[in-house]
Amino acid sequence: MKWRLTGRYLLSVVLIVVIVIIMNILVVIGLYIWQLDTKSNLLHNQDNSAESITRSFANEIIVSPSGVSITDRGKEELQRKQAWIQVLDENGKLLYGYHVPEGAKTKYTPIDIVQTYKYLEKETLSTVFVGEKTESGYRYSYLIGFKDRYLQRQVITFDYRVLGQTLKTGALTLITVDGFIALCIAYIFSKKLTRPLHALIDGIKQLAHKNYRVQYEAKGIYKDVFHNVNMLSWNLQASELERKKLDQMKEEWIGNISHDIKTPLASIQGYAEMMKDKDYQFSIEEMRDYAEIIESKSLYLRDVIEDLNLSTRLKNKKMTLAKKYVNMVSLIRNVVIDTLNDARYANRNIDFHCSDEVIKMNVDEILIRRAISNLIYNAIVHNDEQVAIQVRVDKSGRDVLIRVEDNGKGIREEELERIFDRYYRGTNTGELHKGSGLGMAITHDIVKVHEGGINVASEVHHGTRIEIRLPLFQKDDVS
Repeated sequence: MKWRLTGRYLLSVVLIVVIVIIMNILVVIGLYIWQLDTKSNLLHNQDNSAESITRSFANEIIVSPSGVSITDRGKEELQRKQAWIQVLDENGKLLYGYHVPEGAKTKYTPIDIVQTYKYLEKETLSTVFVGEKTESGYRYSYLIGFKDRYLQRQVITFDYRVLGQTLKTGALTLITVDGFIALCIAYIFSKKLTRPLHALIDGIKQLAHKNYRVQYEAKGIYKDVFHNVNMLSWNLQASELERKKLDQMKEEWIGNISHDIKTPLASIQGYAEMMKDKDYQFSIEEMRDYAEIIESKSLYLRDVIEDLNLSTRLKNKKMTLAKKYVNMVSLIRNVVIDTLNDARYANRNIDFHCSDEVIKMNVDEILIRRAISNLIYNAIVHNDEQVAIQVRVDKSGRDVLIRVEDNGKGIREEELERIFDRYYRGTNTGELHKGSGLGMAITHDIVKVHEGGINVASEVHHGTRIEIRLPLFQKDDVS
């Protein structure tokens, strides 16, 4: 995997480098051609300057019966260009000279004229150009020598086949060297570029093997990726801790619920065995007492099973709400009355208050009753008999506030964060609390499916306040 990734980056970088090299070669060739053209133009301009003087100087040569001479303008031009002139007849014999240096010939053969034109004259240290003037059918030749040492004329002779082979060899050598350099640069660059990716791949493998302590320094071009991997590692680590805590809670809950179920089952089984044993003779009153115990334990088991079923349906969002418009004041008042009518809680101090006598809401009456009952029941079983419980219903703008408050033992901060967790039962649970441990979680889910919110505030030895906020008008309300 590492070499595959390195190879891909290597290929892309090599292609880029090769393209750049080709472009550089084209640029170099273009610059070279431009330079040659510039030099050619420069030489051409210089040559044109000398050649143009030479060609046009025929107009400055005067042929007369008395002899050959040049005009005053011609003399000024020669002086300005530091040049000299020799006028020859058809036989190459000198007829006229002006500023001719010492050592110059006075008789030229055709070969001498060619040699003088092609090469720098050592005797005169001049670059010589040849011109011709025709006068009255007679042809005169003239040589103009320029003493400017920067003015040179080069004659190049080459075989284009040798030149082509040389260029081909040079081009192949250049491409080979540049390719090797490009390969080295690309390899170094790709290794540097892919090294962080190798670290990321190793980190992801560790995360896949549930090693959630992967941490990287977020820097370089991959700093966002490193940051996201760190965030993923933190989240997975937190999720793993939460999962372990939940599994531990679940195991504890299973142990508690198993114990709570076994106790009534043992009672039911024991009394049933006694009632069917022929060796025992029970009176009618005793049989009724045993039947009442069996019924009570059976109802308890039924409640536990219903809690499990309701919790599962709410958690999986498979609960269909049977909504209808009810008076929330009457509904909650009846919950309080039903609690006080229970012989177990008849002596409890529970007060009910409301801001309005009628507050209509579209809710599932059974679920809301269950949620409020859970809150009141929770305040009872976690406190002494002397605790005072306040239940309030208020209309606040577009919301309905339901508050259950007591002045009992309160809830510790570490338990307050887990009060709505499934399978959690607080440490202050009294002897009356023999249930599934899902009551507060069910209440929380019931409020959520009604698009409401629930908050808990508590202080140890000062009591607990649980507040439910339900919107008067929900998304699926028709009026």
